[in-house]
Amino acid sequence: MLKKRSLITMSLAALLIFSGCGANTQSTSGQEPVKEETAAEDTAEAVAGKLSFYTSQPEEDITKLVAAFNTKYPDVTLESFRSGTEEVIAKIQAEKQAGKVQADVLLLADSVTFEGLKKQDLLASYQSPEVKSIPVQFVDPDGTYSGTKIIATILAVNTQKVTTLPTSWQVLAAAENKDAGIMPSPIYSGAAAYNIGVLSRTDGFGWDFLNSLKANNITVIKGNGAVLKAVASGEKGYGMVVDFMVAREKAKGSQVELVYPTEGVPVITEPIAIMKDSANEAAAKAFVDFVLSEEGQKVAAEIGYTPIREGVPAPAGLKSSIEFNILSSDIAVLTENREADKKQFIEVFGE
Repeated sequence: MLKKRSLITMSLAALLIFSGCGANTQSTSGQEPVKEETAAEDTAEAVAGKLSFYTSQPEEDITKLVAAFNTKYPDVTLESFRSGTEEVIAKIQAEKQAGKVQADVLLLADSVTFEGLKKQDLLASYQSPEVKSIPVQFVDPDGTYSGTKIIATILAVNTQKVTTLPTSWQVLAAAENKDAGIMPSPIYSGAAAYNIGVLSRTDGFGWDFLNSLKANNITVIKGNGAVLKAVASGEKGYGMVVDFMVAREKAKGSQVELVYPTEGVPVITEPIAIMKDSANEAAAKAFVDFVLSEEGQKVAAEIGYTPIREGVPAPAGLKSSIEFNILSSDIAVLTENREADKKQFIEVFGE
């Protein structure tokens, strides 16, 4: 009898142990989704709060970009300051002097601008996982900024005033077109400042070409928007202006045409960067990732820009970067000489 009771006791113990193991396994597997859900909630909570965004993008484009971002990150309140690149930089420098730059993220005209900020140690280094799909020449190797789109400066032509489309930049200097051209000022526009730096260092152009534009009474105006307005209205026959603005105006029915001159065109990439002392680093990183992602690049194309990400096509009316010649110059030289270039521009064209 004792032996029988011992066997029963041992069997019951084994059953309890087996049942206990089964219960623990079931309980652990049941808890895993809870842990994953908590981690997801933690991530969502981290991407929240105020994000200060300084940019030179047109106001309507900012609104569309922010709306798309907030669809994915509804708990981020994105506040933007918008002006020409040079004025945005002036604001940043003033804030720096006051002790604290208020911007978290910058989206401005060209890489030279960001090289200048990088030299001042104002930018954070962030290697977004999305840069693997961005051509390497458009990404800072130190991770402080990345291009976000391809924006070419081209010739805008009013087709009511001009019957034969030009193929060369030299049309702006032709005697028969005296007073007919207009261009943006590098004192206000970052794209224009980049253009002057490149053109003044390109064979066949240089300061001789720029002097010939002055001699032909080309008008210099504050920004690209004002240039397009003058050409679209018929006030001017030719304008040196960024391509996406002309494509938009043409799509609205204006009598304007884009011309990519055969000599080539300067290209800016409107880089994005996080400020080194950002007050909301998690949201800033999420914003950079979104802008560079396939989803964000499709938003850029829908707005009307040529995406920089490989595999996302240019919108109707614009050419991709492989369809035209690109004029460029050494980024270090352009950065080192930007202020000198602007000073020389003023000496040639006046304030």
